[in-house]
Amino acid sequence: MTNTPAQGPVALKNVASFMAMTVKLIERAPHLPGFGVCHGPSGLGKSWASMYVQMKVKARRIEVGETWTRRALLRHILKECGETVRKSWSASDLAELAKAALGADASRPLIVDEADKLVDKNMIEVIRELQQESGVPIILIGEEKLPAKLLTVERMHNRVLDWFPAQPCDLDDARVLAKAFVPAVRIDDDLLDTIRQRSGGRARRIVVNLERVADYARNRSHKALDLKVWGNQDFYTGEPPAQRDIEQFPRRIVRAA
Repeated sequence: MTNTPAQGPVALKNVASFMAMTVKLIERAPHLPGFGVCHGPSGLGKSWASMYVQMKVKARRIEVGETWTRRALLRHILKECGETVRKSWSASDLAELAKAALGADASRPLIVDEADKLVDKNMIEVIRELQQESGVPIILIGEEKLPAKLLTVERMHNRVLDWFPAQPCDLDDARVLAKAFVPAVRIDDDLLDTIRQRSGGRARRIVVNLERVADYARNRSHKALDLKVWGNQDFYTGEPPAQRDIEQFPRRIVRAA
């Protein structure tokens, strides 16, 4: 077994579910809707899952920026399609080119991360039009409120074929993460499950805590750790520290002689 930590996405249960949704969209009958939606709180590994699937099925993937306009959205999609665009082209010109580029190989899905921003900016109709005209499967990734936001857009929500709520990591997932990111240390299940619980089942926080475990083991030359050895060490929970009560001292005024 290698002692080198993983450098890419790890195959957790959410990854398998994301892949199943993607395959369902790719293999759907022509008359069926072409959207899939993956939603859930941050840190559950939605983006990791999308990057893993991107590599496996050669999907195109974008992550929506906070300041994006319609033209910026279309330019990024076209860049993913390998197209070169001119700055002078209008949004409608870019949209027509994007439909053709996506439709040229409709077996390659388009993954849109941070899709909440498109709804908030009234830009989700651009994505709906691209899917409808090109026939390409499109997977939207967003926070827990994304389905509710899509329900407010009548022409969008009834075009969703599959809704996938990302799930918190279970102990099996935590074992996979430990093996991937802390391969040099054997972590017993009692400590691993405590890490999982204190991390709220969020993959990102679990990985941070695993790094703390690795540092602790490295500094003490431990090859294995359990909850007893870990003791009362802190866990990373993502919460800010509690407000401190700092005693207020009166300022000392120094007067000139």
